Amino acid sequence: MTDKHLIGVDLGTQGTKAVIFSQSGQSLAHQFKASKLNRPDPAAVEEDPEYQLNSVCETIHACILESGIDSKSVAAVALCGQMAGIIGVNRDGRHVTPYDSWLDTRCAPYIEKMKLVAGDDILSRTGCFPSFNHGPKILWWQSEHNDIYRQIKAFVQPAGYAVMRLCGLGGQAAFIDKSYLHFSGFADNQNNIWDAELCRRFGVAIEKMPQIVDSRSIVGEITAAMASKCGLSPGTPVAAGCGDTVASFMACGATRPGICVDVAGTASVFAATTTGFQPDQAEKTLGCGQAAIAGLWHPYAYINGGGMNLEWFRKEIANRGAAASDAPLSFKALDSLAGASIPDATDPMFIPHLGGRVCPSQPRLRGAWIGLEWRHTLGQLFRATLEGVALEYGLYMQILNNLYTDLTISEIRITGGGEKSRIWNQIKADVLGIPVVQIEASEGAPTGLALLAGHAVGIFEDLDKAARQWIKTSRKTTPDRQQYQLYQERMRRYRAYIQAINTVNEI
Repeated sequence: MTDKHLIGVDLGTQGTKAVIFSQSGQSLAHQFKASKLNRPDPAAVEEDPEYQLNSVCETIHACILESGIDSKSVAAVALCGQMAGIIGVNRDGRHVTPYDSWLDTRCAPYIEKMKLVAGDDILSRTGCFPSFNHGPKILWWQSEHNDIYRQIKAFVQPAGYAVMRLCGLGGQAAFIDKSYLHFSGFADNQNNIWDAELCRRFGVAIEKMPQIVDSRSIVGEITAAMASKCGLSPGTPVAAGCGDTVASFMACGATRPGICVDVAGTASVFAATTTGFQPDQAEKTLGCGQAAIAGLWHPYAYINGGGMNLEWFRKEIANRGAAASDAPLSFKALDSLAGASIPDATDPMFIPHLGGRVCPSQPRLRGAWIGLEWRHTLGQLFRATLEGVALEYGLYMQILNNLYTDLTISEIRITGGGEKSRIWNQIKADVLGIPVVQIEASEGAPTGLALLAGHAVGIFEDLDKAARQWIKTSRKTTPDRQQYQLYQERMRRYRAYIQAINTVNEI
């Protein structure tokens, strides 16, 4: 029997990554094309949906050429993408808005409106408090650009839009898979339906909501026109896929309860895997979204641009003013500087919310260094930048333990570009008090998508079993108990600093 191949494509913030896998999980080819983020004003971050679509076609085609496989052997394709932003499509299935990115903060006033009118109800029904996600963005388009809003048949996400175009689907077939519903603002997440009462309270026509589908379902087939652009055979099945963070969780083997995940990417994401839907009513910090595997849930939170802080530091702080002849400091060099000193209670502290805090929603909070002294070095400042993400994770972990008192967590698995930093992994292990485990030869989110695609066409009967066969763990970083005690005190101060800064900024 000829080996079948599976393709996973991740429409991420930094760019689009496509990977071809063998049926046994071997990566045969991968390609990447960078994104083009447009910033028409300081609060706005947009992308062109057609550019995103073309990046999908180009990276798939390049993978087919690189691998040398017969396109007829591709059993299925699945896409994932950025989760909290939206694209408005018309009846023809074509975009009438740009991609309104999760990094775009123009909808901040509508976050406050949703919180005021129905915040607790939204949290209890969707699993997530209003933030820079679908609901406030939909209200922004409705109020600020009503002429465009009236043209919109449905709001979808980048991966969903690309799939619609690949399969020639019109606006009537617009879809969202269940893994996005907690970000919607208008869904009854446990029952996989739109909440008519929430839509009514905000004057949003429920008809503008896309159909809700299972992540593992086949939603269409590649058209002949798109097949020629992708290098695929016409009629290749396309699965609904899931959100990029959910695909990353699956790519870490978070396919059973008790496994935590750290996505150390553009957005720093902390997640757990459970069997229960448990809204975070007390802290309004953790969202609770569906896993791609039926019956599992992912309570999680993220830092808006947590990974972007490192690139900002490297460019604007570490290498600012360097002579053109000097080699810029690399992340590896900065890691070495950060690791040169022993952590101390008097070290500076960094607040990582340069674009506002998402979890919980504190859109006016901004980043800061606190406790600076003349003796503090570049290495200590970079270490503080790394610690800021870990301390935020520590707060998330405390909330998780309070919500799920019977949940046992033995490790946190890490994926994304940040997993290469040994010192960052050690800091996270020390703050959380659990081992940080890396994934062997990981391709990230496309791995989870390929598993979903294989399940959708019947290659895999059991996703957890398939994930155990495909995904192997590698280096484990264990916590230093002495440092863990130090970080408990630093976490207390970190929480107090955030509350104080946010109070001032809210005035």
